[in-house]
Amino acid sequence: MAEPRPAALPPAERTIGQLVGESVRFYSEHFWPCLWLGLAPATLTVISANVSWVIAFIVSPTLFAALLSATYIYASVLVLENRPSRKRLVVAWLVGWLALAPVPFLTLFIVPGLLWLAAFVLVVPVLVVESVSPRVAVARAWQLARADFLHQVGSLVTLAVVVLLSQGVLAFVLRGFGGTVVWVAYFLASVVVSPLLFIGAALLYVDQAARVE
Repeated sequence: MAEPRPAALPPAERTIGQLVGESVRFYSEHFWPCLWLGLAPATLTVISANVSWVIAFIVSPTLFAALLSATYIYASVLVLENRPSRKRLVVAWLVGWLALAPVPFLTLFIVPGLLWLAAFVLVVPVLVVESVSPRVAVARAWQLARADFLHQVGSLVTLAVVVLLSQGVLAFVLRGFGGTVVWVAYFLASVVVSPLLFIGAALLYVDQAARVE
């Protein structure tokens, strides 16, 4: 007989593994709405693989950051079950765009990009949930990050590794057994797997907010 699933810890005590597990559970329970989260990352993956590094370097802080910010907002609305006004969504999109724009340049050195992302990535769910100005939202995101910086960094790294590995395995299966063209295989794999990253990043807001409170 199957053993019952262990009870999840409260957000203030949730481990990195449980955050990933709760992200998977939420994704499985809201599969079709969450599947839309994979369209932008999948499109960007295909574009990046088929253009020169110069073009990719140009569009990363512009088109890519704008699309990823919009995707993160949608994930935050789904996961946190909050429906802000249209004006608030636009503000969150612009601030999220600015927060994500430097990441492609900083990730050339890996650690600075990771630290920047960990410090300010929660500004998007802050603006979706809390009625604060952009300036206060940035300070609030930094406050949340400092509540448990190791949990924040570890969660983002773990989610990224899980998504990349799962995406690679799924693309390999599609390519090997389905006779799918390479870019189509990676597109489909990214559509299916990448939503997990945005769901986990939205749930991370809940964890860090509980730690602060």
